[in-house]
Amino acid sequence: MGVGPLVVETLLTFIVAATVLYRYSNWYRHHLVVTVSVLIAWYFSMLIVFILPLDVSNTIYQTSASNITDDVNGTLIPPMTTPNPINICHQPWSIVPDGVFPIFWRIVYWTSQFLTWLILPLMQSYTKAGDFSLGAKLRSAVIDNAIYYGSYLLIVGILLLYIALTPGLYLDGSKLRAIAASASNTWGLFWLVLFLGYGLVDVPQSIWHSASTLHTLNHTYFSVAKLSQEKADANEHVNDLLQSMRALGRAVGMNHALRPHMDTIESKVPTELLDRVRRQQTPDSPHVDVPSEKALHSMPLHRHHIISLLYTPKIEWLWRCRVRGWLLRGIAVCYALISVAVVWSELTFFNQSPTLSLFAVFVNLAKSSYDYFTIEVISSLSMAYIALCAYSTLFKIRVLNLYYLAPHHQTDEYSLIFSGMMLCRLTPPMCLNFLSLIHMDSHVLKKQVEETHYTQIMGHMDVISIISDGFNIYFPMAIVLLCLATYYSLGSRLLSALGFQQFIGDDGLTTDLIDEGKTLINRESRRRQRLEESANRRRDFSERFGGGESTTTMYRSARQRSEDLVRPVRAPLRREGSGESAQLELLGGSDSVADYYSHTTTTAASLSWEEEAAPNSSSDTAQHSIPGEGYNISQIKACLMM
Repeated sequence: MGVGPLVVETLLTFIVAATVLYRYSNWYRHHLVVTVSVLIAWYFSMLIVFILPLDVSNTIYQTSASNITDDVNGTLIPPMTTPNPINICHQPWSIVPDGVFPIFWRIVYWTSQFLTWLILPLMQSYTKAGDFSLGAKLRSAVIDNAIYYGSYLLIVGILLLYIALTPGLYLDGSKLRAIAASASNTWGLFWLVLFLGYGLVDVPQSIWHSASTLHTLNHTYFSVAKLSQEKADANEHVNDLLQSMRALGRAVGMNHALRPHMDTIESKVPTELLDRVRRQQTPDSPHVDVPSEKALHSMPLHRHHIISLLYTPKIEWLWRCRVRGWLLRGIAVCYALISVAVVWSELTFFNQSPTLSLFAVFVNLAKSSYDYFTIEVISSLSMAYIALCAYSTLFKIRVLNLYYLAPHHQTDEYSLIFSGMMLCRLTPPMCLNFLSLIHMDSHVLKKQVEETHYTQIMGHMDVISIISDGFNIYFPMAIVLLCLATYYSLGSRLLSALGFQQFIGDDGLTTDLIDEGKTLINRESRRRQRLEESANRRRDFSERFGGGESTTTMYRSARQRSEDLVRPVRAPLRREGSGESAQLELLGGSDSVADYYSHTTTTAASLSWEEEAAPNSSSDTAQHSIPGEGYNISQIKACLMM
């Protein structure tokens, strides 16, 4: 089939990477350079995972074909005397022409390394720079990364000194590339063991817990309580920043030299936050968090008509109450078995005879029958699960308030860049580790085997024997300790002891947060129910007495009429302060609103008493007026009754 499978998998991987990035990023607000760079980093990292099985099957085919050719050329019996050979080495369905993989891997690998070690760190510092010009931001980013790059130069210098003092070692271009790859892969392998050790337990455990509705409900209560606390802290921090910005804006006058910079800062602040700090509303004001009409209208999420026909209430009940729990538990058990196989293979992959690595056993069985499709399936599923465990940990961790991947387009640029850097650093050592699990890395097994094009492009880590013979073989065994620590929630208990509360079932503070979250959800449910009942009453009232007029139109017209009637009797604005105080009074606080209602109620009562005291007066005397304007009493009463 040529390069057809390679092209198809390349396109599908791009769709997956773009879809995941769209879920977490905001393409309309983030800078185009950031979006493109992170997309390339995510895409190339995922591309290595999905294309490596094709390289494995092609390498095994080339090895088998060369072995059969050598056997035929070395035998004394002509090949035509064997009419029905037992083993026939057919070409795999995903055969790729020679010369494609070397160019492909060279572009993908070195581009991802260039991004993760040079471009993305500069962009990460650039996004945090507080300068106002492009050159100043770049200078700040370079200075910020000076220590970062200085540590790299120190490590490289130590490695070069070690090689120079080692007898029999000479440096050339390939060895320099191997040293660079060794340093990068060693650092990536360190993080891979941490992330993979956590994910191998957390992925099946989280799926198992999601099958329990009680556990899911308690975890939701816990998350709501934590989010409520974080929201309160964030609001307080934002208010402090807005007050500081407001004081700074007062200090920097309109004719000040720094005024353009102040305008730039204010332009970055959302309009609703500026309006809030100008109104000076108190947190307990009943109109602070009232949702808009659009939000109220979108509360009941109606399914699509076709989906509602297929997904009936009975089917939904069967799915949620009968099928979903057992299905999730079955998936969790399968994932747990694969995790056990991964841990066992990590402990035994360096043992060649007998072969103890389960992945190597499965690949060798398929190799003996020249079943390349099975080899690709085993390699793809194994790589996909290992990548799932490692990437899920990366997507779930939260480093204070600096790094956090939030779905629904809520992730900032700094966190996206950090995730792209980590993916580019995790993927190469993860692929080399997988090749070691299936016994296709000759420098780990100390045996001459045919290597993939990916390994040939990356080079080997045998230039530095401490790394190749020690760290890269024995450090992955630490996955067992990390898996045990994750299973017994040692990390969560440690974070809870340090003040970062985690969801632990037998913890008293967790129980308190669950109760608090339950209270918050019940309160929000009652609030939404009251809003819905109020909207229904207004809709019924408009249908009965409004003559088809919408609720929003009636409310706006009534409010406008009341403002027009009351405007002449309002007390004049106090101008003894600055012009801003007059603007704040125009916006109206709680005191002015209370005075307004008390004044209008008193006025209406006095007018009603005067109207009843003079029932027999003429039409001229019945026309009472408020100082400055003349209004009909019936109009005023009708307005106040609405």
